[in-house]
Amino acid sequence: MPEAFRGTALPLDQEGVAKVLDRLGVKAAELWAVLSVETGGCGFLPDRRPAISFERHVFSRETNHAFDAAHPDISNPQAGGYGAGGAAQYERLQRALALGRSAALRSASWGIGQLMGFNAQIAGHADVEAMVTAMTVSETQQLLGMAGEILHHTLDRPLRGHDWATFARGYNGPAYAKNSYDTRLAAAYQKYALGPLPDLVIRAAQLYLTYLGYHPGPVDGVRGRLTRSALNEFQEQQGLPVTDDVTEEQLVLLQQAVEKLEA
Repeated sequence: MPEAFRGTALPLDQEGVAKVLDRLGVKAAELWAVLSVETGGCGFLPDRRPAISFERHVFSRETNHAFDAAHPDISNPQAGGYGAGGAAQYERLQRALALGRSAALRSASWGIGQLMGFNAQIAGHADVEAMVTAMTVSETQQLLGMAGEILHHTLDRPLRGHDWATFARGYNGPAYAKNSYDTRLAAAYQKYALGPLPDLVIRAAQLYLTYLGYHPGPVDGVRGRLTRSALNEFQEQQGLPVTDDVTEEQLVLLQQAVEKLEA
């Protein structure tokens, strides 16, 4: 596994989206509806580690409650107690890793699809170690894992049929209505079916700019003021012509700049 859970951290691209759509047998609007409602919208943190959430109740179950008394904040039969998001979740994971590596990895959700480690095999991986390695590679790998889980639970059928209540129940559990997942999915689908889809070139640029320490705003594939400002700042510092257009050539330059961070 890559050092400190950091791999190539590649953004989602058109080829990756096509793979996921083909595997699920759905259209792009359905996929983006799920991504906008059911996930964090981006699979990586600014430090290029996969986005995670450590589930203390899962770790408690995975370790047969052996650490509940001594470490109730990371091992507890009651769900919740997540604390701060982002990098802080890795601090909780590291503490759990010291108590039991496999159980800790299985107790976190990983990447853009928030795929639980204990679902590694139904997602198509040999074990949780292989799954976590894949999660560090790209958002495409993260989404393919999510697709495997959706197929395993036959949730691709309600997704294709726009049966949002059935999909939300299967994906979130019986309490899905409390957070209006079904109605939010329906609204998101209408948005993407009738309007533009996220621009994957802009979205990739936003993620690379984030890795490089700029502030392009959310990684959403929409070129807004913050994205233009961050791109212009990068162009000026690199001695490039200042333009608001994100071209494939500029995307290559951004990727190369990120690769230099790894050297």
